[in-house]
Amino acid sequence: MTKEQASELHALSSAVLALNQHLDVREVLRMVVSSARALLGARYAALGVPDDHGAFAEFVAVGVSDAQWQAIGPLPRQHGLLGVMLQDPHPQRLADIRAHPRFAGWPRAHPALKDFLGMPIVSDDEIVGAIYLANKTAPGGFTADDEELLAVFAAHAAIALTNARLYERNHELSVVEERHRLAQELHDAVSQKLFSLRLSASAVATLVGTDPGRARDELNRVQELASEALGELRSVIWELRPAELADDGFVAVLKQHVQVLDRIHDPEVLWRARCVPHLDDDRAAVVVRIAQEALHNALRHAQPKRVTVTLSCRVGGGALLEVADDGSGFDVTEVERTSRRLGLGSMRDRARDAGGELTIASSPGRGTTVRLELPEEHRS
Repeated sequence: MTKEQASELHALSSAVLALNQHLDVREVLRMVVSSARALLGARYAALGVPDDHGAFAEFVAVGVSDAQWQAIGPLPRQHGLLGVMLQDPHPQRLADIRAHPRFAGWPRAHPALKDFLGMPIVSDDEIVGAIYLANKTAPGGFTADDEELLAVFAAHAAIALTNARLYERNHELSVVEERHRLAQELHDAVSQKLFSLRLSASAVATLVGTDPGRARDELNRVQELASEALGELRSVIWELRPAELADDGFVAVLKQHVQVLDRIHDPEVLWRARCVPHLDDDRAAVVVRIAQEALHNALRHAQPKRVTVTLSCRVGGGALLEVADDGSGFDVTEVERTSRRLGLGSMRDRARDAGGELTIASSPGRGTTVRLELPEEHRS
């Protein structure tokens, strides 16, 4: 094996490992695009997942700025070469994309593309998406070796995307099962209260003419039972109702997420809120997303007996989030050096973009604590 081949194999191995550490579909798509771009040395990379209406359910691109995207306009439809890649399972490698008979041009603000490599993502003989690479940074355009390398990577991308979709589906089913359980609790608890209520009401009807004192006592009992039934009803309906960030606040969303995980996983998942930090919607969403990622990592990788989520207020304002587990732990320095495993990089990026700091304390056999500090936002 040549030095160049060994380098390519190492790059491919790192890219595949990175793919398999994510179970959020959107994160998998982003990782596929960024890894393919780095692996093949392309200036531009995109990934399209088709819908059933001639457009794209997802379209992720790198190499194009947010301002460029806004200028380009709405997402493309399945036309031109984009459509070819979703109908033909064979790759397309072109010295100049504009020479292809199905080339249909691009919007005025779109970057100029020349050399092109497109690779369908195939799962169970179905094209579930396509990777598009353009403008190789090295001279000479994309090679046959590039095509072969991307084909191997696309096969692993198909597996990662399928796993992420299955995980999300399994999570949805777990939530549905939990809601069914709560609905049964609602039925059992309220039915019992209503039965007692009916008996007490019947006793009142019997006693009202013969023993007014006992009738008053039974009426008081009727009021108590009605109040208890109403309380049971409100409590379970509140649990059945999914919390929304905009309507209920991020604390309610986090608390409900922790409670659901506690019910559907064997390890104990605890929630502690020492105060309610005041954060705008964007920063609140960062807290929720990092907490979810840290919880997912702990429950999937650490084999803990207990995971504790603690939310408190920083001295001087802002929020402090800690997700701590008593699981297997890991060498943080080694993991961050060798791969993007556990999404540590993406969590740190989110924290930094929100003006905060993420620290991770862990060692083998001693559990892990993910700590997010978000200072108070200073408005000019």
